Amino acid sequence: MNRSAPGVPAAQDVKKLSDFLCFAVYSANLAFGKAYKPILDELGLSYTQYIILVALSEEDNQTVSGLGEKLFLESNTLTPILKKMEASGYLSRQRDPANERQVRIALTEAGRRLRERSLTSSLSIDTGLSGEEFSRIQGSVAGLRDNLLKAVKKRD
Repeated sequence: MNRSAPGVPAAQDVKKLSDFLCFAVYSANLAFGKAYKPILDELGLSYTQYIILVALSEEDNQTVSGLGEKLFLESNTLTPILKKMEASGYLSRQRDPANERQVRIALTEAGRRLRERSLTSSLSIDTGLSGEEFSRIQGSVAGLRDNLLKAVKKRD
């Protein structure tokens, strides 16, 4: 009989890397990045810049903090990206006249035009998922994220 020391799992009980859900999500994220990269390079955008354009096209004139919450980014991470996008002419940043501590972000015409040059549908095809599977997995992953964030908040 093969026994391990107390408190140490037996070799057959140790999970392999491929058994970790967190690694599957992490590596899928890396794969998405590789799939998006050539398309985003053509647009001259990083993935973060692209999702900023998407979020602003859904709801323009957002505060930096509101945009950060939507994208799960801290404002100290977001601000340099927004400044770069402003310098490129894709968005404007202005202090909120009603609350000078807040900065509002809005797409410029150039930003709207860039957003309209949407990613090719081949990325959806590349996933190998049907429309129904795509929606189901997207919902499951979003639910997983939300559950993890709730658990973290409870611990804080």
